[in-house]
Amino acid sequence: MSYLDEPFIGSEALERGLVRKYDLRTRFTALYPDVYIPNSLQPSLRQRATAAWLWTHRLGIIAGLTASALHGAKWVDDDAPIELIWPNSRTPPGLRTFDMRLRPGESFRTATFRMTTPARTAFDLGRRKPLGEAVARLDALGNATGLSAADIHAVARQHPGKRGLRLLERALDLYDPGAASPKETWVRLLVIRAGYPPPQTQIPVVSPDGRRKYYLDMGWPELMVALEYDGEHHRLDPVQYRYDVIRSEDLVALGWSRVRAVRGNSAADILDRLAHAWRSRLRTDREIS
Repeated sequence: MSYLDEPFIGSEALERGLVRKYDLRTRFTALYPDVYIPNSLQPSLRQRATAAWLWTHRLGIIAGLTASALHGAKWVDDDAPIELIWPNSRTPPGLRTFDMRLRPGESFRTATFRMTTPARTAFDLGRRKPLGEAVARLDALGNATGLSAADIHAVARQHPGKRGLRLLERALDLYDPGAASPKETWVRLLVIRAGYPPPQTQIPVVSPDGRRKYYLDMGWPELMVALEYDGEHHRLDPVQYRYDVIRSEDLVALGWSRVRAVRGNSAADILDRLAHAWRSRLRTDREIS
């Protein structure tokens, strides 16, 4: 791969004789001022991050949602603005900059650019309103990196008086990296706000014959009540659908009561069905005892 196949600084390429002004106008597109990509390139988030870093004269630090996605967190749109630490409020379209100071050890150098560590990234995301979105972003980053709440608290202790610390504390009280999607986070927060004990996430379950192992999204193992969110792929993918049928039969055979939430279910509907499952299981337990 040549220098001109990836984002590059146009003035540097001209000075090195790698490209002519005519080529810059016809064969390349200016993604940001003086930062170009080939016309044929549909840039990935990483390539756009590289271009943004070049725009800062190689001095900026990739941060926020962009850093989260590069650490492996899902649910960050590929066309989301690139976020980076750089003291310039007059940014071109597609960039979002923050004038912040980092402590030693809160960023590291990749093969290309510098970016915030997972813990520092979480510290920044957890201080953004609204609370539910902050928790979802923390959950996604933790799910990808194994980040602990203690890791994030350690960063917070280095920044006393920083704006948003109270929100971060509330978000960390609700943080659970076992959530595999923003919808799972939403469902978990819904039931907690309704007064239920915080559910355990990613509950391991083995089929009656011992041949299959499943993980329930969330639930209360002591009652054998599970609550799961099924995305569209559960219905549209034939392989996933067949798997779900066998999984459902195994869970019934094991005695699990399961409430399944899908797109379009209202909060009231989910809570009504959960309340019914909860009451039924409590009644059954009393009859057995």
